[in-house]
Amino acid sequence: MKNKKIYIAGHRGMVGSAIWRQLEKEGYTNIIGVSSTDLDLRNQSAVNDFFEKERPNIVIDAAARVGGILANNDFPYNFIMENMQIQNNLIDGALKNNIEKFIFLGSSCIYPKLAPQPLKEEYLLTDTLEPTNEWYAIAKISGVKICQAIRKQYDKDFVSLMPTNLYGSFDNFDLKTSHVLPAMIRKFHEAKLQNNSTVTLWGSGTPMREFLYVDDLAEAVVFAIRTHLPEYLYNVGTGEDITIKLLAETIQKVIGHEGEIVWDTSKPDGTPRKLMDISKMHNLGWKHKNNLEVGIKKTYQWFLENIESIKEVKI
Repeated sequence: MKNKKIYIAGHRGMVGSAIWRQLEKEGYTNIIGVSSTDLDLRNQSAVNDFFEKERPNIVIDAAARVGGILANNDFPYNFIMENMQIQNNLIDGALKNNIEKFIFLGSSCIYPKLAPQPLKEEYLLTDTLEPTNEWYAIAKISGVKICQAIRKQYDKDFVSLMPTNLYGSFDNFDLKTSHVLPAMIRKFHEAKLQNNSTVTLWGSGTPMREFLYVDDLAEAVVFAIRTHLPEYLYNVGTGEDITIKLLAETIQKVIGHEGEIVWDTSKPDGTPRKLMDISKMHNLGWKHKNNLEVGIKKTYQWFLENIESIKEVKI
């Protein structure tokens, strides 16, 4: 098993690089990845040629065009079309080349905006999506359903893992485009350097969110490689959530910022709660290892070590 050829699409991103590190850590010796300059995953013939040449045994799809609310809103066509091109080419190429196992990675945004909490896998397609990222969500839903169709029609081991909010090494710390946790790390760090100046955060701090350290997702992916998952879709998370206010206070404590936090309640809060039901993965034997404070400490350490090379993070 450890010498099977494993191709990670998107191996340079936060998720893909974490999976690569975890596979190496567990003794897998035949891992491959190709940069986007050498292989355009939107090009069907190029992807097919790649599969015919390399013949991987296992494919992990961690490649996607991602962005925040603004990017989704401004470029809806790109978000739905490019993500569908990437995943469709990978999935179809894997099927045509008789790949043993395909792991498709998505996002909790596939679930309806007003679905009951915690989010269960069976809530997929039961109501309308969050409008701000529906283009990305629809692309990911189509990937989930394509993998399900392949399981049904061809009895192939194609499975979809849907992680909750991720953070960790190689995260995006750009304040215009980053998600809430890395943005807070950068804001508190900069405020600490500026004599513990006040940090202003959006909203009331009352919404609740779930966060998973990316290395824990990587462990879940490796678990899925060596374990037969009997169903087509699994949530991956911690099963625990936290208020944005408590998140801010935890990050403030880790960084050592001693200034004031001000909540700008004129700014939107977003969805009140978004928690994943992860009982299916727990029942199979996988559970996350890093609690939130530990994960934040590791992420901040990586941020400090890479501060000069992080894109758009010159301080």
